[in-house]
Amino acid sequence: MAWFRRRPRAAGPGGRQVDQADLEHLTQFVRSRKGVEAFVEPRTTVTETTVLLVAHDGEWTRRRIQSPEVARRFALQLSLPIYDVRLLGYPQRMRDYNARQKRRPA
Repeated sequence: MAWFRRRPRAAGPGGRQVDQADLEHLTQFVRSRKGVEAFVEPRTTVTETTVLLVAHDGEWTRRRIQSPEVARRFALQLSLPIYDVRLLGYPQRMRDYNARQKRRPA
């Protein structure tokens, strides 16, 4: 039916495009923390490709990125080591950080 073809399409699986604010947030995270590493998360049916930044203490942030190649260029520009999360998994320090945050009183 023609009704369904006229609906505007979403930006992708996540529903929104990557914007400059995402890249600025990632850059600020890198500049304000020590020992940051980047992890590329693949596109899924629910989310676009994302880059996960993990600091030395396990603090982390995640933002959408256009592609794994854009994530690699971003990491290269900021001299970050970059890994594929499918190959290495998530770092233990990130899991430890999440556990500490859960135990922290509100």
